[in-house]
Amino acid sequence: MTAEFSTFINVGERTNVTGSAIFKRLILNAEYEKALDVARQQVENGAQIIDINMDEAMLDSVDAMRTFLNLIASEPDICKVPIMIDSSKWEVIETGLKCVQGKAIVNSISLKEGKEQFLHHAKLIKRYGAATVVMAFDETGQADTQQRKVEICQRSYKILTEEVGFPPEDIIFDPNIFAVATGIEEHNNYAVDFIEATRIIRETCPYAHISGGLSNISFSFRGNNPVREAMHSVFLYHAIRAGMDMGIVNAGQLEVYDQIPDELREAVEDVILNRREDGTERLLDIAPKYQGDGKAAAAEDLTWREQPVNKRLEHALVKGITDYIIEDTEEARLAAERPLHVIEGPLMDGMNVVGDLFGEGKMFLPQVVKSARVMKKAVSHLQPFIEAEKDGESRSNGKILMATVKGDVHDIGKNIVGVVLQCNNFEVVDLGVMVPCATILQVAKDEKVDMIGLSGLITPSLDEMVYVAKEMERLGLDLPLLIGGATTSKAHTAVKIEQNYHGPVAYVPNASRAVGVCQKLINPESRKKYEQELSDEYEKVRAQHARKQPRSRPVTLEEARANAYQPDFSVLPVKPNKLGVTPVTVELDTLRNYIDWTPFFLTWSLAGKFPRILNDEVVGEQAKELYADANKMLDKVIADGSLQAKGVLGLFPANRVGDDVEIYADENRDSVIGVSHHLRQQTLKDKFANYCLSDFVAAKDSGIADYMGAFAVTGGIGEDELAEAYNKAGDDYNAIMVKAVADRLAEAFAEYLHEQVRKAYWGFAPDENLDNDALIREKYQGIRPAPGYAACPEHTEKQLIWDLLDAEKHTTMRLTESYAMWPGAAVSGWYFSHPESRYFAVAKIQRDQLEDYAARKGWTVEEAEKWLAPNLDD
Repeated sequence: MTAEFSTFINVGERTNVTGSAIFKRLILNAEYEKALDVARQQVENGAQIIDINMDEAMLDSVDAMRTFLNLIASEPDICKVPIMIDSSKWEVIETGLKCVQGKAIVNSISLKEGKEQFLHHAKLIKRYGAATVVMAFDETGQADTQQRKVEICQRSYKILTEEVGFPPEDIIFDPNIFAVATGIEEHNNYAVDFIEATRIIRETCPYAHISGGLSNISFSFRGNNPVREAMHSVFLYHAIRAGMDMGIVNAGQLEVYDQIPDELREAVEDVILNRREDGTERLLDIAPKYQGDGKAAAAEDLTWREQPVNKRLEHALVKGITDYIIEDTEEARLAAERPLHVIEGPLMDGMNVVGDLFGEGKMFLPQVVKSARVMKKAVSHLQPFIEAEKDGESRSNGKILMATVKGDVHDIGKNIVGVVLQCNNFEVVDLGVMVPCATILQVAKDEKVDMIGLSGLITPSLDEMVYVAKEMERLGLDLPLLIGGATTSKAHTAVKIEQNYHGPVAYVPNASRAVGVCQKLINPESRKKYEQELSDEYEKVRAQHARKQPRSRPVTLEEARANAYQPDFSVLPVKPNKLGVTPVTVELDTLRNYIDWTPFFLTWSLAGKFPRILNDEVVGEQAKELYADANKMLDKVIADGSLQAKGVLGLFPANRVGDDVEIYADENRDSVIGVSHHLRQQTLKDKFANYCLSDFVAAKDSGIADYMGAFAVTGGIGEDELAEAYNKAGDDYNAIMVKAVADRLAEAFAEYLHEQVRKAYWGFAPDENLDNDALIREKYQGIRPAPGYAACPEHTEKQLIWDLLDAEKHTTMRLTESYAMWPGAAVSGWYFSHPESRYFAVAKIQRDQLEDYAARKGWTVEEAEKWLAPNLDD
């Protein structure tokens, strides 16, 4: 390997604020002299080019790049190597090009934003006499296959050499190194795709170079450096021979190819070259032997493998072990009279044990979902044998159709319920999300289902559920109807849904209740008794609702406004540092530091505050395992880029007008580009005000120049595709895990971006210094209320946020007809900066405010009632 390495150029990237925490801290603290030591160490350690990046929200990146490069120019030990100017902002790159002495390298340009911008940047780079990295990225996305890599690089080469006159020797292609051995079949050929694409690009694009970030290839084995180093060495061994002549490589952490142990080298080579279908599994099997100091991991307890096959199947189902399920299922098939008997016998016996343990609280939801994964693998193995006998399907407890209703995209809870039901031998027909009523009822008829389950998270979904119940009644159906989701309740089911349908309507508050409810409804004898129990229970709920338990006395809208909150504006509002709309991208590795984990455990029905839940006497062990699996998923999606975070924020001049806020185009405040409508608390307050969010913005007639912000972020670009890939592989556990992790990333993005707004973009709290726990407890100035929630419960206000920010263009996020956000892992809202701003609940409003709100929105009263029905005190 030595000869090849003699022509290989190593790029050092520790002088990068996104890649080195030490360098980032030094630059943020303006300790440029010490930061120079990092650059010097890179050169001393063998870096032949140093990559410099200053893209950090808290930095004036242009000034930081200029300052640092000017200092480097006076350091002969550093400036003797070429400088790679790395930034996503063109103004930063151009600043760097003006400072660098000698030939610089730009990192990077691509066809991502189209040919016109690509040409513009290439011409400027040529004028400065620099070389450039060209990413294999075009208008349709990042290249992942050999064909796409070659196609984009050849197109870029043709444009650069023929239309720009760019010297081909100054072109450095980066065809994208992606992680292998991720467990997803589509990723298995990524290394081969890069190597083969490199070979073709070097042949068809004369004099151009090939580079890449080596560490990406091994992200699946984070924490096991010996294996990672072996993967790097093997990959370079083949990539360099194919024509890769540059790369971001830590030469000090690179194993010598010939000195890699034979067993490890063979296993790694199988993975890198995709020589075996089971390459990933084989590498995973031996990887613990090379962990840390190379000592083998403690031997796995396999005494259960000595039991009879039926007991082994039960053990695998209860423990969620997939390693031996195929061979054990096959053994059971050969011993059974017919393959169907394996499902109806030992597999269902095992799942019955799982169901019993779950019902007794001895197993927890994540374990049950893992059990379902094992069951699916076993059934998939048996299916061809069953089909060959033409015997039909296994008998089930019943068939249930499940769907998230029209306009709603949230399905984590529904998916968990579906898995739990499948574990209890119910057949589930899952129609997914945003399903119209007509589709639900037609499929129910075609599939001859035994009951229908509806799910929804946002308040408009409640009305859609009522509509489905009415249609079931109109069409004369007699199927049980299950109701579930975050906004549903027993009271809403009793008052709004059950009275519109003669059949049984059961409110299912969580997954642990679903099996018991369905078992009662599927059995004709128990159904009749349970129907009567439900009817009696709902009658009591309706009676309680009619009596309206004693509460605070309502007041008129006029009285509420007379008691409005009046913040102190003697200290004038801070003008944002950056007015207007700003798209924001952030690495998932950064967002994971902002995650609030407590809600994650609630998603899996494990109650407890993080991190205390990890040591809980009852659920602690399961919580630790779940937390570890979540972090494995995070490692995976960070490594392979299968999840992405995108966001956009806007800061605008604004002033209050009544209960609304006018948002202006600029500081002239004579062009209104939007009006944010808000609701006021309308109950009698003894010592407190009747809050409205607009109270926290200075009134227009006060003459005070105030401001307001908006944001929309998602951590779920790619979540649907990744979850579907796991579903197709029969892995419900990881399909649900992907969405649960994406949800946490979206919330983390909202937390991260709000911090950046307070400290930098708006800058009203530049010296804030809070840890993640303090952020979770909202120990900061300002609030970020979200439309659809307590302080601003009306969902259509999201449309104004989307319009102000051009959110779909900047993030690909969109709104459904019911104003649910897609992807589901998304957060949007408003920014208020006043030190006295606080969260509150509007709660119940009176008809006079409903009519006033309708007039302000330009709606009919009926339209307002549609969107504010849950808040209307009727």
